[in-house]
Amino acid sequence: MSTNPRFVPALAKTEAAAESVYFVFHRRQLVLVDGNVPGQDPRALGFEVTEEHYLGRLGELDVHAASLAEDAALPEASSRHELISLYGTLPETLHALAGRAVQVVEWSRTHRFCGACGAATVPSETARSRVCPSCRLEAFPRLSPAIIVAVERGDEILLARSPHFPKGIHSVLAGFVDLGESVEDAVRREVMEEVGLEIDNVRYFSSQPWPYPNSLMLGFQADYVSGEITPQPGEIEEAAFYRFDAMPSTFPGRMSISQWLIADFLARHGRATVPVETPDVR
Repeated sequence: MSTNPRFVPALAKTEAAAESVYFVFHRRQLVLVDGNVPGQDPRALGFEVTEEHYLGRLGELDVHAASLAEDAALPEASSRHELISLYGTLPETLHALAGRAVQVVEWSRTHRFCGACGAATVPSETARSRVCPSCRLEAFPRLSPAIIVAVERGDEILLARSPHFPKGIHSVLAGFVDLGESVEDAVRREVMEEVGLEIDNVRYFSSQPWPYPNSLMLGFQADYVSGEITPQPGEIEEAAFYRFDAMPSTFPGRMSISQWLIADFLARHGRATVPVETPDVR
């Protein structure tokens, strides 16, 4: 396998690869065997697989996702993990593919029956979807677009605290895109709703799949125009502009696009501490 393989999604194998990798999930938790993602059919390891999905090819690897029964007993040497806790433990490529896998598994589990007529659905032979044989309604995996934005005011960046953040931690603003709304309008709306500020010069930065549970994070940068910071009750505990040389505590590492946005801001002011790069799954 090449040192930097490209993942190619597919519904079915055209030919078997030399090796395989299986992402096995039990109640949305990733199951590892001896600390690793299984490289063989989990049934051969004693797992009770209820459903399996072929995801595609990563170099010379066939990539599969599998789910276990709710009451499944795990074989010895296996362990369950929340996917987000494995960042930095699993190789980045495998961690990103596990995020794809869990979304496919959960979508299939929650769409076994038609939402219109209640009939049992079946997998489509031509797309990643489930089809109702009765009324022909087709259900595709859910994807929830969300924006995340670094608002800048000269050499300052807007950072805020959500009630669910760890104590003392700050980050940039984020929120979901509404129906019928452009992502640029969503950026402006979220900033106005959460802190009462008007912004302009909204510009795209980068994106990141975020499978917690099924988001696509679309990152932006924007410039402050006017307004006084007024935190939205229940959503924002506190918010303020911080100079590049007087930053508060933020989430450590480079796992998320929020960290990339902050790192980019610091890099442009000569204070970069975190590499600005995305996981190499293309």
